[in-house]
Amino acid sequence: MRRIPRQARARETVEVVLTAAAQVFGREGVAATTNRIAERAGVSIGSLYQYFPHKQALLDALVARHVTDARTTLDAEFTALRADPPDPVTAVLRIADTAVALHADHPHLHAVFAGFATRTPGGVAAVDALREDCTREVAFHLSRRPGGEGPGELARTVVHAVDGLLHHSPATVNVQRARVRTLLVRLLEPAVPH
Repeated sequence: MRRIPRQARARETVEVVLTAAAQVFGREGVAATTNRIAERAGVSIGSLYQYFPHKQALLDALVARHVTDARTTLDAEFTALRADPPDPVTAVLRIADTAVALHADHPHLHAVFAGFATRTPGGVAAVDALREDCTREVAFHLSRRPGGEGPGELARTVVHAVDGLLHHSPATVNVQRARVRTLLVRLLEPAVPH
């Protein structure tokens, strides 16, 4: 951001601009312009530029907001699952369901995030840290399965597969949930001896 909003009115303007940006990027992808975003927000282009010098800055702010929201929601789910752990596969499915719900609002916007918004060092670092935390938590639950030693690679595969579905195959929340659950059941079913 170019300028940090200090007063309530300025913070409200930034929120209105970010909400409009999410809607416009979700509908138009990277073809969205700052003029269309300002128009959708009902602010002048000058007001938008006070806080966001260009389109990438808007994308970066949206990713930062998404990562913050995701971290808060996922951390609460991680805590609940550790406090009263269900069977390991159910735990992983609950984590995946939480991730699906976090991507339900604007599925096409999340595809834009994956393609264009995580290219800045800060964006990459924030997203990578969240993925690593998810991988660690999934590995913890997978390690509770009988014979669950060394679940790190499987956990990484699970997290990246879910991430790929959510960011590269936009769909309704019900379709995404079904896709993710089908994928996870196949990945997590016990190996069949030959």
